[in-house]
Amino acid sequence: MEELAPAGIPNGNGHHFHHQSSLATNHRLRKPGRVSRPRARRADALASGARVSSEQVQTQQVQQTLTPTQTPCTDFDKAYFHSYAHLSIHEEMIKDRLRTETYRSAIMQHQDYIKDKVVVDVGCGTGILSIFCAQAGAKRVYAVDASDIAAQASEVVKANNLSETVIVLHGRVEDVEINEEVDVIISEWMGYMLMYESMLGSVITARDRWLKPGGLILPSIATLYMAPVTHPDRYGESIDFWRNVYGIDMSPLVPLAKQCAFEEPSVETISGENVLTWPHVVKLVDCYTVTNQELESITTKFNFQSMLRAPFHGFAFWFDVEFIGPGTFSAYSDSPPQQYSNPTIEGSQRTKRANPNKALILSTAPEDPPTHWEQTLIYFYEPIEVEQDQHIEGSVTLSQSRENCRFINIHLEYTSGGRSFVKESVLR
Repeated sequence: MEELAPAGIPNGNGHHFHHQSSLATNHRLRKPGRVSRPRARRADALASGARVSSEQVQTQQVQQTLTPTQTPCTDFDKAYFHSYAHLSIHEEMIKDRLRTETYRSAIMQHQDYIKDKVVVDVGCGTGILSIFCAQAGAKRVYAVDASDIAAQASEVVKANNLSETVIVLHGRVEDVEINEEVDVIISEWMGYMLMYESMLGSVITARDRWLKPGGLILPSIATLYMAPVTHPDRYGESIDFWRNVYGIDMSPLVPLAKQCAFEEPSVETISGENVLTWPHVVKLVDCYTVTNQELESITTKFNFQSMLRAPFHGFAFWFDVEFIGPGTFSAYSDSPPQQYSNPTIEGSQRTKRANPNKALILSTAPEDPPTHWEQTLIYFYEPIEVEQDQHIEGSVTLSQSRENCRFINIHLEYTSGGRSFVKESVLR
């Protein structure tokens, strides 16, 4: 393995030989300007969870005793829920028209499953998806949120004369009580890199507690992708800038600039022109069958072939989700829907969909319109020159951080042109 840490910077800050990473013990936030302000505030709350008092998140109505299947609410959880009390986070998400309108379209597309049925909205926020479901004719909607934003959601429901239909429950899905089975679960649970914030676990809990056999989950399928990228403009503005600053040689700052810019994952928007190969499927999630255990650690091997000669600056990750009715598929990982010209199974490379009209899809891919999720980039300290048709192979492991399960530990091993590298990072 080659050492690619910037000269003058101690080993262990990104590219390094095999050893235990110490990143998970440090509270470093993603760089300002590379992550939107509301989400940066949420990251700050997540990273400072130990400082949040237990009084900042209230239980549903009464104190409950944990059952053996319930997990305790940690200080990190309390910080996470508290961060969602900021209206700016919800404003950012609602103003993402692609996100919000796709959810509304999915609700209306599945109106036959929702009309006169019982719905649970996991992580309801301001209640907008719950209201969409009520407008689609739901008999009853349980809007569940552990954040204090639930109080505002209740007021929004009242303002829209839906208090008889939408019931706002302030508490964790693990703790609140719903004394009936439900027909539909809807949730906007996806985080950066799909798995950041680990909110899918709450959807799994809701499914296992309340969903009727044959019930509907929206979204139904999620797929995480990765691909090698080239991004000389980003490298130039973050690194080459320091070589000549108003005629002053500031190149001694280059090693520190590389560490500050590329040590941790970066959430930003790239285009399809930055992507060097067809994407690789890291993880396919069937929301009807996925378990919490399989999300604790995800490993996949990849073998890319570059479509052009270019500097290889790192890897990009993105995802899409599909809204599919129950019974549309079974054993999905073995028999994916036909909208793919190549099977979308873990470890495969995806091509463009043959018929995207067969399923409603919300995509965060670089070639698609941008969303507030953008893409997640893992940059190298030094780019690697690759030739057209050159192979880039290796493996990636994404695991929930022991420090805070809402963080993602990223372990990358890759080989290209006879040189092998390792990079470890934390999405926090």
